[in-house]
Amino acid sequence: MKIVFHGANALAFREGFEPLLDGKHEIAEVSDDLFGETSCALYSAADVIVGIRLTSTMPIPSSLKLYQVPGAGYDGIDPAVLPAGAALCNCFGHENAIAEYVMAALLARHVPLADADRRLRKGDWKYWAGGSDGLRTELGETSIGILGYGHIGKALAHRAKAFGMRVSIANRSPVSISEVVDETYTLSNLPAFMGSADAIVNTLPLTEQTQGLIGAGELAAMRPSAVILNVGRGAVIDETALYGALKARRIGGAVIDTWYVYPNAEKPNPLPSRLPFHELDDVLMTPHMSGWTSGTISRRQEAIADNINRLASGHDLKNRVL
Repeated sequence: MKIVFHGANALAFREGFEPLLDGKHEIAEVSDDLFGETSCALYSAADVIVGIRLTSTMPIPSSLKLYQVPGAGYDGIDPAVLPAGAALCNCFGHENAIAEYVMAALLARHVPLADADRRLRKGDWKYWAGGSDGLRTELGETSIGILGYGHIGKALAHRAKAFGMRVSIANRSPVSISEVVDETYTLSNLPAFMGSADAIVNTLPLTEQTQGLIGAGELAAMRPSAVILNVGRGAVIDETALYGALKARRIGGAVIDTWYVYPNAEKPNPLPSRLPFHELDDVLMTPHMSGWTSGTISRRQEAIADNINRLASGHDLKNRVL
């Protein structure tokens, strides 16, 4: 088969890919902008495309059998552009990395290692055991609310419970109380969920149903000291409402990894929002890095190769979206 890796994101999974395939295939690499006749011809003739963007302005891959997204989010794919009979699949493998990111961000709010180090280098023993002004809080004394109970939500719940946190879940489909889940909510009862924990974590993908799901009303329902973390998709949390809540300090802070503005060819280094989040001191900002580890790469490579092997052998595909 003719396999095309389209764009910088897909190319991150290219090195070492051939040994994972059962048979020999033609593999090509094309840039994000599909520059030149050769790239367009390779793209148009592909049986399999690995990529994250498919729009009506791009060449039509008329013989396409599988569009494989090398990640979980497929909001960059226009289903109407897929040729008849072509499958759209995604993959995961990022849940362990994202769960570790969330726990690291939360731990940092309770264990001030960097500040203790900075102070002691100046002879300041503020956090010395026995002193009255260096007492810190413990993560295990707090609670976490996880919005979405898919791959990320489940991995995060297990790690939070290992630290002794109380775990509440809000999910579209019912979730049972278990050894790692203490309380559950439906998406129709979001305000109650938002007020249920000291940390609220969005893990939801972006769809028509989830865009702006967390708005001003939901943010107002949070505890005044609570922090919100976004590792799902930026637009699940209303941009203006979130900025307003943080600027007015109506909530305790935010950790934002998924954003509203991303780099493109015209603007390779933009600020991540049209609003000045970067001027706020109650926000920890990271550049959509939470799931980006060597482990994620290897697990996704295996998932992509497995689907190509399945396609070649006539077996059912995994993680089929369409």
